[in-house]
Amino acid sequence: MLKILYLIVGGAGGTLLRYWVSGLPHKIYGGVFPWGTLAVNLAGSLLIGFFWGLLGRENITQGTRYFLFIGVFGSFTTFSTFAFESLQLFRDGNIKYALANVFISNFLAFCWFLPATHCHVLLLIIK
Repeated sequence: MLKILYLIVGGAGGTLLRYWVSGLPHKIYGGVFPWGTLAVNLAGSLLIGFFWGLLGRENITQGTRYFLFIGVFGSFTTFSTFAFESLQLFRDGNIKYALANVFISNFLAFCWFLPATHCHVLLLIIK
């Protein structure tokens, strides 16, 4: 029962955070490109990598895993919206934007995740 509570609370928090973060780029840049989805997916990759590295895989409790990684980050990031928006760009004839979205989202998400897993080392050095 506690697992479900972690998922509900984390999922609600991640959903609200996603709503707020994804709306900002649309207000700033507008246009056809799905800046909001790109922003949440890249931020999510960075945050997942950072916290995964900071907490250490063996030190992550089951409660933290359910709340933070599945609840918060699972509802914050959005692969289905990314796929839908990319397909819409293709259908609307915005081939360059569609290809850019697919490439940038996947490439940068990986590039942000990997170094973020080692950011905790910098925090230890700074202390």
